[in-house]
Amino acid sequence: MKKGWTILILITLVSLFIAPYTVLAQEEQPVSEAPVLTISTAYPSQVVGIGEKTNLKLELSLNEGAKPQVIKLEMKEIPEGWTADFRGGGKIISSVYVDPDKKATVDLRLTPPEDAMADTYTFVVLGKGDDVQAEFQIELTVREKLPPSLSFEVDLPTLKGSPSTKFRYNVTLKNDGDEDMNVDLTAEAPRDFLVSFKSAGQEITSLPLAANESKRLTVEAKTVSNVGAGSYPVVIHAQSESAQATQTLTAEITGQPDLYVTGPEGRLSGKATAGKETTFKIIVANNGSAPAQGIKMSSNEPSGWKITFSPEIIPAIAPGSQVDVSAVIQPPDKAIAGDYVVTIKAQPAEGAKADADFRVTVTTSTLWGIAGIALIAVAVLVVAVAVMRFGRR
Repeated sequence: MKKGWTILILITLVSLFIAPYTVLAQEEQPVSEAPVLTISTAYPSQVVGIGEKTNLKLELSLNEGAKPQVIKLEMKEIPEGWTADFRGGGKIISSVYVDPDKKATVDLRLTPPEDAMADTYTFVVLGKGDDVQAEFQIELTVREKLPPSLSFEVDLPTLKGSPSTKFRYNVTLKNDGDEDMNVDLTAEAPRDFLVSFKSAGQEITSLPLAANESKRLTVEAKTVSNVGAGSYPVVIHAQSESAQATQTLTAEITGQPDLYVTGPEGRLSGKATAGKETTFKIIVANNGSAPAQGIKMSSNEPSGWKITFSPEIIPAIAPGSQVDVSAVIQPPDKAIAGDYVVTIKAQPAEGAKADADFRVTVTTSTLWGIAGIALIAVAVLVVAVAVMRFGRR
């Protein structure tokens, strides 16, 4: 009797010990998901023109708990007079094989009747498999479509700068119609201008433009030569098969002086005598597109040299003109004979300075030569007298 009670107590204790683990094991067992079919398309609601056919790409997918199977397709709801075709591989189909590991795609073509009026129409696609079923609603709004149209908008159509300025115009090109289009970009500009179109930093000559889409462009215009001051029109064109737009941009070139310094016939050399003033003719010319104002003449010369200019300040030099300046150069008395470099500079009140290096060949004075010969003659005479007097002894 006692033995039976002992066994019963042991069995009860063991049951109490393993019971929590049994429940935990039951809870950890995965629960299988019910199979689910999903039908979708990227744009289930669209606006189309009267009489226009609509093509939609449908995607069908099964969840991981479903088995691969054939899904039959049909239209559960379709407006009166409309027709619907499911297409795959270039053929009309009525079903599609769907694997849980991969989405299946089907094209749906909706064709309106000839007398379809402007309105909103609802379509419902039904897909049926062995153990799954799904519906998907599509909505088409039929109306008169806007005609093809392009337009330009420019932030600042007129820009000012010098001949070296790169004119950058911020332009918005808009497709005002209900049709996608490819647009070619061209420009008409004066002979000395180059014009380019850029989008996101890349140079382009054409671009796609979806219905009612706008894109920002940069139009760059630059000169390839030193053009004169004035207003220069740059006409840009956007052209598609069915629409075009034109916009006139303006480059206002204010001009700038461009000085250079030279000598007669381009000669940049001359001779001077140590200790004496020598006058050199200097030519200051303006090859720019604007007058040079208040030009001050100056120089960099060797130590001890004196250089003065007449005139020292030139009031103005018109574009394409030149002015003669006298430069009086005086090397120091004790200058050693040889070649020296003197830099002549012309600095306008506004704009870049111009300079040129002149090579000055210095010769010593003839008086110093005569004095030297006389000293040598005296020295020879003294030596001769000394030889004669002391030689007789």
